[in-house]
Amino acid sequence: MVINLSEQHSLVSNWISEIRNVDIQNDSMRFRRNLERIGEVAAYEISKKLPWKQQETTTPLGIHHSKVLSQQPVLATILRAGLPLHNGMLNYFDRADNAFVSAYRKHNNDGSFEISLEYMSSPAIDNRVLIISDPMLATGASIVKTIQHMKNEGNPSKIHIVVAIACTVGINNIIRECGEDITIWCGDIDVELTAKGYIVPGLGDAGDLAYGKKIQQ
Repeated sequence: MVINLSEQHSLVSNWISEIRNVDIQNDSMRFRRNLERIGEVAAYEISKKLPWKQQETTTPLGIHHSKVLSQQPVLATILRAGLPLHNGMLNYFDRADNAFVSAYRKHNNDGSFEISLEYMSSPAIDNRVLIISDPMLATGASIVKTIQHMKNEGNPSKIHIVVAIACTVGINNIIRECGEDITIWCGDIDVELTAKGYIVPGLGDAGDLAYGKKIQQ
């Protein structure tokens, strides 16, 4: 299932417009905050799909039968660009366990690239809801490799993917490689992907915009 949070006008579509805007992008703090807010909205929407249970809550005047999460999800993000989006979801799933994966494009001299995954720190994910965040879903190679690597450590009950901007090529790649039972939550969806794997119109390099230009790997 693929859900485009900008399909109908909302604050999300306003924030997406700002993170795309070359003038507003000069404010890295605002860029990070907009990604964080998109993560908060995604967390709220995902929470509606998670298992809940009835719980008795004692108030000063009596007992209330409340609906609460029956299990906390595991929030995973791809370093470094995914951190603002991840922090937004952590603001809402504030008792969730967290996983961190270092996956990046290692460029070759001919302009091609391969995904290098060098580090992962994760809690147990067996029979738990896993939510993976990364601001850009271009080819989908980083997320596919992350899912495959994490599944070597356990079998989650459900996987959600949260991205700010997705390309249809990457969406189709994830569904083909990882199965149709994954739910992909997108701030917006673009159609075009360049030969070098960049989304058009996209927004550029989210990691550089959030944290400063890196040395090319």
